[in-house]
Amino acid sequence: MTRRPIIALTPGEPAGIGPDVALAFAQQTSDCDLVLIADPAMLRARAAQLNLACNARPWEGHGHDSPAVYVLPIATNHPVLAGRLDPANSPYVIECLRRAVHGCRQREFDALVTGPVHKGVINDAGIPFTGHTEFLAAESGTAQVVMMLAAPGRSPSAATHMEVQVSRETGRRERPPGLRVALATTHLPLSEVSRAITREHLTGVLRILHADLRTKFGIADPQILVCGLNPHAGEGGHLGREEIDVIEPVLTALRAEGLKLRGPVPADTAFIPASLVGVDAVLAMYHDQGLPVLKAHDFAHAINITLGLPFVRTSVDHGTALELAGSGRADPSSLRAAVDAAINMLKPQMNTDEYR
Repeated sequence: MTRRPIIALTPGEPAGIGPDVALAFAQQTSDCDLVLIADPAMLRARAAQLNLACNARPWEGHGHDSPAVYVLPIATNHPVLAGRLDPANSPYVIECLRRAVHGCRQREFDALVTGPVHKGVINDAGIPFTGHTEFLAAESGTAQVVMMLAAPGRSPSAATHMEVQVSRETGRRERPPGLRVALATTHLPLSEVSRAITREHLTGVLRILHADLRTKFGIADPQILVCGLNPHAGEGGHLGREEIDVIEPVLTALRAEGLKLRGPVPADTAFIPASLVGVDAVLAMYHDQGLPVLKAHDFAHAINITLGLPFVRTSVDHGTALELAGSGRADPSSLRAAVDAAINMLKPQMNTDEYR
């Protein structure tokens, strides 16, 4: 019999909505054991503020007969006030992440789901931090990872365009079809993007994306749509040569290995319905080339996934929303989607003898 997955959840910045959505999600049923790596006193105080129950059991290294929520205690350095950042608590945020990575690498946890952190306050505390993606790669000793955002949505065959549609039968807004957008570069100034997109780097990104679409998403022969870097994909070299000198040679070489790659295509038409037919993921060259489209597509259910790690990691795709912390108005939909995605990505390995 396949056992339930054990998923570690780091709520992130304690003054933000991470604890709020974690507590809201903990009220729901789930097909996993959820281990909150957080300060129990902070969780209890926020639960009281939100008028929610906080019945997490102490984590003892294993689950029990039925799905449950646990807490693995790590103390904040200062008392937490919802909505008010405190650099003194930044080491706590990092320690929660480190403990989660350690647990995943030791097979204590099957996957990691992360809540939103505040990069600014972490750096204000004197801790260099550009984002979860880079931190998790360094902490796990992984040479190269790929950031991918996904909006699970409906089945792509169930809709003909990307906009949120209104059902003729019910008059209600329906979710759009699913969309996956991976990034060739992540948290870089725009002026550094071109230098970062080398043949070696892009080859690694595409191999990781292709491999994880197969092993973690169960897509036997994934098709990837690759955006160009420049306007109109360089217009034959008149608007930049990165497509000619870097992107096209990489795609040609990987096609010879059997990868199904389309492009480079102009980014301004990459996301129209006709371009997305049969596409399993889009590779954008930089952060703000692909993510605004995905977030406009289905922000409430969008999630962040780190590909290439030795464990499954998903995340909410919203920020700390300090103005909502403690108000009861934070929407846990993205967290629900992140946990569900982690469970689905684990299914191929959970069915092996090693995980029974």
